[in-house]
Amino acid sequence: MIRRLFFSKSAALPLIGSLGINPPLKEKTLRILMKSALGSDDPTKAAFPFLHSHALAEAGHEVQNFLLDEAVTLMRKSVANSVVPVGWPPLSEIPDKVVEKKITIYACGACSRARGVLDSDLANFGAKFGNPTIFVSLVEWSDKIITE
Repeated sequence: MIRRLFFSKSAALPLIGSLGINPPLKEKTLRILMKSALGSDDPTKAAFPFLHSHALAEAGHEVQNFLLDEAVTLMRKSVANSVVPVGWPPLSEIPDKVVEKKITIYACGACSRARGVLDSDLANFGAKFGNPTIFVSLVEWSDKIITE
């Protein structure tokens, strides 16, 4: 009997919430690290870190990217201009949006040197060279709880 009474009263709880009686939840800003190793051989997947970072920043989240392996070649303007993902705008249209949203992009320094990516190439996206220490700091940054 007590159990039936409890469940009969608790069945109304979802209705109470829909009436606006519950206090509104505070929106949470997330810190997101995106890492990619995908290059121009798969244009759609290669563009996702940039497109998704922009969408997340538009939604009010903090985003940073770390590129390694073939993804660092996307920092070259000629490569970025040739990447046209299926169903999305060309990668060449994204750099200004990424810079505008202050999304930091790090390109692995060792991967960049091995592929001939230069400082001047990084300027297109306002990117910087990264290293394992920076990568670890980005992981730690994204894992911290924002207490604001």
